[in-house]
Amino acid sequence: MEHIQLYTNFSDRFMINFPKIDPIALQLGPFAVHWYGLMYLIGFGSAWLLGRWRVKRQLTRVSLVDFEDLIFLCMLGVVLGGRLGYVLFYKPVYYFSNPHEILYIWQGGMSFHGGLLGVLAMMALFSYRRKYKFLELGDLIAPLIPLGLAAGRLGNFMNGELWGRPTDLPWGMAFPGAADGIARHPSQLYQFGLEGLSLFVLVWWFARVPRPIGQISAVFLMGYGVFRFLAEYTREPDAFLGLLAANLSMGQWLCIPMVLAGAVLFKRST
Repeated sequence: MEHIQLYTNFSDRFMINFPKIDPIALQLGPFAVHWYGLMYLIGFGSAWLLGRWRVKRQLTRVSLVDFEDLIFLCMLGVVLGGRLGYVLFYKPVYYFSNPHEILYIWQGGMSFHGGLLGVLAMMALFSYRRKYKFLELGDLIAPLIPLGLAAGRLGNFMNGELWGRPTDLPWGMAFPGAADGIARHPSQLYQFGLEGLSLFVLVWWFARVPRPIGQISAVFLMGYGVFRFLAEYTREPDAFLGLLAANLSMGQWLCIPMVLAGAVLFKRST
């Protein structure tokens, strides 16, 4: 108990209070626009603009019309796959008992890995119907994803969710949802910087010139997997899951096959 008291006093000294952010960005009568949903719109908008830029500079043989059809399907894949992935990977018992809450996307609760599976499913369908190579579409879509991830992590921060583990660093922050008053890592901002901005710079730089089919997708898979794996060390594990085998979180375990798949894909496409 003495150790805990000393730690609490030390963290209180440096603790930053979480800013009071109204989750609703715009209210028009009964219609409310939440920051979380707005971040998704920004993410989809940036993907659309960046993809058009790549198509117009002939960095892919995918036509502009086909790209716009593809990006619409990928948006559906992100939302449907992300939500279903969260439901199935993280809280299946809760949502099976409260199925109506599966639709409450504005409250948060999206899985990147589920969203990725949703995008892959849409890409597979599109490649079959329009006669493109699956990995060719992956190489077009991969550089467009990180800025959307960055926007999503800002949405997590504004919602005051997915906070980090306790810390005594000067930028430790007290999140109201944690209800313990302990300074914690603002892990959403770490992920914003790693999975969002840093991954964007890495993949966009790598994709600046034509590459063998599959390599851009491979770099994205490896980069995201590594950045997310590292960031998870500062993120508080979900209370209903905790840490799993080898003291790794669910997010970390889901990243391991991503990195391995990316490494195999890169090797085979060389």
